[in-house]
Amino acid sequence: MQFKTVLLFSLLTAFAIGQERTTIKQDITINRYIDGTLLIPSETDNPPLAIIIAGSGPTDRDGNQNFMQNNSLKKLAEALSRNGIATFRYDKRIVKQIRQRNVDDDMMFDDFVTDAVSTLNYFKQKYNFKAIHFIGHSQGSLVGMLAATEGADGFISLAGAGKPIDQVIIDQIEKTAPMFTEDSKRVFDILREGKTTDDFPPALASIFNKDVQPFITNWMQYDPQNEIKSLSIPILLINGTKDLQVVPEEAKLLKSANDRAELVIIENKNHILVPIEGDDLENSKSYNESQRKLSKELIDKIVAFMN
Repeated sequence: MQFKTVLLFSLLTAFAIGQERTTIKQDITINRYIDGTLLIPSETDNPPLAIIIAGSGPTDRDGNQNFMQNNSLKKLAEALSRNGIATFRYDKRIVKQIRQRNVDDDMMFDDFVTDAVSTLNYFKQKYNFKAIHFIGHSQGSLVGMLAATEGADGFISLAGAGKPIDQVIIDQIEKTAPMFTEDSKRVFDILREGKTTDDFPPALASIFNKDVQPFITNWMQYDPQNEIKSLSIPILLINGTKDLQVVPEEAKLLKSANDRAELVIIENKNHILVPIEGDDLENSKSYNESQRKLSKELIDKIVAFMN
């Protein structure tokens, strides 16, 4: 279906973003799990599309959680649309389930990959975008990496880990609570065998709650370095020097696994994609400050890569 036809017959809402471009906004339900927002720059014929995948936790299409409102992914989508790139961002399925008070206790990491692939197929079948790229943020990087094998034209990792999640967690525990390092390794060894356990210190309950152990087991089977090796499409890896959660070395690991990838380390960019000039306290506060502007270099690099 041509874009002029889509814009003429779809129930779309037009709104101005700045003075130079007009963006067409449409809320879309992909299936019973996925609701999201499509932005199309109306003055660009047949633009590329970026499907934006959120990070860990119950994160909505805008990059927000209940007690963390920064609109990082909304600002990313709008900035790309102002630069001639269509975007689709969606609520993670857990967000919809929480709203409906019907949470699936058997949810797996693979379900997030299924959702991303379903979204890719939806837009390939119903629209005629010039190209479709995944942009995965944090946990969404691995999700996008796996989903991209199903026919995406490009992949962009924002603050994506370069190691399996068990090693990421162990590294964090070694830095913040080293007395629990050996307990953590022991639990992960049990999970790796496909088992569950109640035998862990209470201080680790937020990580190893027995209800989420099958999810972690499913997640930890994927090594991002192995997965990115299988991608032959264009790849852009972006991280920032002020990221408190995923250090730039993680992006360098991904680069080492696929030398064709483009690596960009942005000075002073933090995990939620904004510049931080101050200390860690300012950095932490920014997670709840929606008025902050995104890194200009981040937008420029993505736009150049996708065009």
